[in-house]
Amino acid sequence: MIQPRIVRVHGALAEARPASEAGLYELAWVGERRLLGEVIRVTGETATLQVYEETAGLALGEPVEPTHQPLTLELGPGLLGSVLDGAGRPLEGVAARAGSYIAPGIQVPTLDPARTWSFEAHAESGTVVSQGDVLGTVNEPSGFCHRVLVPPGRGGRVATLRSGTFTVWQEIGRLDDGTLLTLAQRWPVRVPRPVVERQPGQRPFLTGQRVFDLLFPVVEGGTVAVPGGFGTGKTVIEQSLAKFAEADVVVYVGCGERGNEMAEVLDEFPRLQDPRSGRPVMDRTVLVVNTSNMPVAAREGSVYVGMTLAEYFRDMGLRVAIMADSLSRWAEALREIGSRLQEMPGEEGYPTYLGNRLAKLYERAGRARVLGRPERDGAVTFISAISPPGGDFSEPVTQASLRVTGTLWALDASLAHQRQFPAVSWESSYTAHASVATRWFDREIDPTWSGLRLVMLGLLQRERELRDVAELVGPEALEARDRLVLEVARIVRETVIGQSAYEPGDAYSPPEKTWQLARLADALLRAAQASLDRGTPWEHLDIPRARRALAALRTAGPTEFQERVEAAANAIRDAVPQGSAP
Repeated sequence: MIQPRIVRVHGALAEARPASEAGLYELAWVGERRLLGEVIRVTGETATLQVYEETAGLALGEPVEPTHQPLTLELGPGLLGSVLDGAGRPLEGVAARAGSYIAPGIQVPTLDPARTWSFEAHAESGTVVSQGDVLGTVNEPSGFCHRVLVPPGRGGRVATLRSGTFTVWQEIGRLDDGTLLTLAQRWPVRVPRPVVERQPGQRPFLTGQRVFDLLFPVVEGGTVAVPGGFGTGKTVIEQSLAKFAEADVVVYVGCGERGNEMAEVLDEFPRLQDPRSGRPVMDRTVLVVNTSNMPVAAREGSVYVGMTLAEYFRDMGLRVAIMADSLSRWAEALREIGSRLQEMPGEEGYPTYLGNRLAKLYERAGRARVLGRPERDGAVTFISAISPPGGDFSEPVTQASLRVTGTLWALDASLAHQRQFPAVSWESSYTAHASVATRWFDREIDPTWSGLRLVMLGLLQRERELRDVAELVGPEALEARDRLVLEVARIVRETVIGQSAYEPGDAYSPPEKTWQLARLADALLRAAQASLDRGTPWEHLDIPRARRALAALRTAGPTEFQERVEAAANAIRDAVPQGSAP
């Protein structure tokens, strides 16, 4: 067989010939430095490869060596706490070999092949197992119980299976047909992992962010689009969710974002504690990093690597959250590669298949009954940041996402300029999961939750109408009840749904705290309306006093929270003459 050789290099693309036997999405080693490449088009004898590394220095005539395998990811113990690049290489291992900069052609396996793990077998010899069955467990140092599963597409009678200490690729047993069993497995990242059946969401994905949990909740297994212009806080929201959202495992994909932002994540996450377990956040997190200065081709693969990681942990029966920041950079990689391939461009130069690719990606999220025994459910919740140029939500990436996602958290630059964070527009945002989520909150937190949500939304909508009038005639010309709406709506904006990611007592808000803040704001509104109806002059209402008390409650930590709830209730009583007690 004649070895293919490079005949053309164009940016991140290389062409090799003769390569008529090359398969689409097959990996190959490109050039003398053995750069990682992927076949993305075959035309006659010519194969076009996107190279996942910098192509500077590639010369015509250098060899191309096909691997006859697609881009795959090693899955097994040791993933949690790791930092991978867009091709699945651990950056810690890369740094140990090459220093601060990724050397061209460097190859480091995703899982440490020399590290040993203590495996406890659960299946016995002679047991018939099928894909997804639990063979045993590995207890990782972080306390995470890692279930070792029969890989999809495998099954049969267990010939041997033993407990002990093994590396990830050592034999732990065999099936009767000779299939080797190991602690790890490989999976092609562009292929969704199979499940038994898809299931509807049953409970909300608790974010710890009041504006989302109260006004625009998403169910576990849901999909969320978070579009916003520059400076609206997309990255802060994604990082806050990665830190505090109620998920067993978090996969954070930094796709084309600035390197300093990812450096902050790498510096901060190991020092953060999970508010529920008390363990470091990194113990339940995998970071996939492909910053803006890394090769554009690997950016396109990084999101698939993150989704494959999420599906793997979902198959263990876990609740997984995947954050992608941002899909616009991923789409730009598609656009750049498409233009170099001279494909017919669609709207704004994006490839015509952009909507199809986005839909297939979003559809890999969801709640499902996974393969194997014991029966278990898992969920992948997908939150994707989008960076529309100039904050224009009519651009193709945002519109293609809105067609397939169930929730929109639209970020508004004008709110960000007013220092309203999270800068979520309550007029543009929506959720298709409100009925399921509020039923859970009514049952688990308080029966008044769904009613309070409607009151808060109605109050914010009414405030917008009144502000238009107040800008013309001045707030003093409004009736007392309308002035009250403006004042309480301000409290709702600043205290109930406003939240600081940098205030320790406010960065994370459990549902009970969110409910108390909304309840007290509603109590203030009702008590003041009743007092005005009894003839109390507007000047006798001390709304600023109640606002200060609720602001203090917003930043209260767990130990002082209940004390400040009582103080806020007393402040409302004192602020409203003859008002009803909250």
